[in-house]
Amino acid sequence: MISAQLIDKFFSAASIERWNDYPRMVELSELDKQAHKFIIAFFLSKEESGIDMPFLIEAGVFEFLRRIVVTDIRPDVFHQALKKKTKEINIWVLEKLKNSLEKIENGEFYKRFEQYLSDESLHAKERFILKAASYLATRWEFSIIYQTSKFLNDIEGVKNSVEEEMEEYLSLNGVRQIAFNKKLSRIVDLSGRLRFQKRWAQTQRIPKTSVLGHMLIVAILGYFYSLKIKACPKRVENNFFGALFHDLPEALTRDIISPVKYSVSGLDEIISEFEIQKIEKEIMPYIPYRIQNEFLYLLGIKEGKKDEFQNRIFQEGKLVTVNNLFDYNENSFSAIDGQILKKCDRLAAFIEAVISISYGIKSRELINGKESTKEKLKDNINSNVDFYKLADEIEEFYFN
Repeated sequence: MISAQLIDKFFSAASIERWNDYPRMVELSELDKQAHKFIIAFFLSKEESGIDMPFLIEAGVFEFLRRIVVTDIRPDVFHQALKKKTKEINIWVLEKLKNSLEKIENGEFYKRFEQYLSDESLHAKERFILKAASYLATRWEFSIIYQTSKFLNDIEGVKNSVEEEMEEYLSLNGVRQIAFNKKLSRIVDLSGRLRFQKRWAQTQRIPKTSVLGHMLIVAILGYFYSLKIKACPKRVENNFFGALFHDLPEALTRDIISPVKYSVSGLDEIISEFEIQKIEKEIMPYIPYRIQNEFLYLLGIKEGKKDEFQNRIFQEGKLVTVNNLFDYNENSFSAIDGQILKKCDRLAAFIEAVISISYGIKSRELINGKESTKEKLKDNINSNVDFYKLADEIEEFYFN
């Protein structure tokens, strides 16, 4: 599905600091920026017609990988360098990533990556949406930087440059809504705030990862699983965005760790009811009306209950739960591999613990959490991937 080596590259983005030449009231990481970018890209794409969503996702993954490789180059310098040395930079990126990517889909994934970098005319609209989403995520970050940098001589020039760039993307309906502070801007803001909620909040860990960054890691794992099983385009889209939004309500309720959630009988049900109320009052009114049913489906909400980790299909405008999705791999069923996304969620938590322990920053909570989470990956019912074996490979990669 995905190698430990490639997983390590994605997680390295949690250690890549952004705006590190400006004073910051909070840490801003590349992983969080990329997660925010994907969320914004989803809503921008839903305001347009004829968008190839699987391509949008994969192109976003390609751009993320390239950014990881060129992390030492400041973004504005990188964009200037791309104008004059695009071919050379792309060749270098491909060489750096070849060993990590060439076994995926028997080399087909790497070939598509190579084609994406070499042919900029490919899917121009999807590329434009990703560029706009990247800009909006950066603009959101700058609103934080500006508050602590007003004493710097050049900050007003940076502010003007950031605001002027907005004009490049106003042809997109979603960008116009955000620019004029319409409802969609509320969702951009809400999702961005998940940067401030840290995973494993009760113990020290390196690197610290946010709920927002975690959501993207789960989405990427779900995406590579979808490639592995040759999922149809709609299933690919749903698995990625279903995973990407699975913790969005925590922007309203905060991350409640499992030992707390399940320590008192019935507490999880009370929390779930409260979560639904918050979604209905503080999220759904800001979701464009024509995609509200789709969004509720991605969140796994049915008849006032939420279970984002159930296998489901969408039939006659309703969410229908199923045990096995083997017979539903067609766009018309709009399937979501909820049980697999749960495994991806657990695998992401397992990796978070493993990486910290490999750095020598460990605690009883991390060690126990790593072992208990790994044990839960043993169940491979209805799965084409052995997640427990993958966990073994990840441990071997970090500890040997």
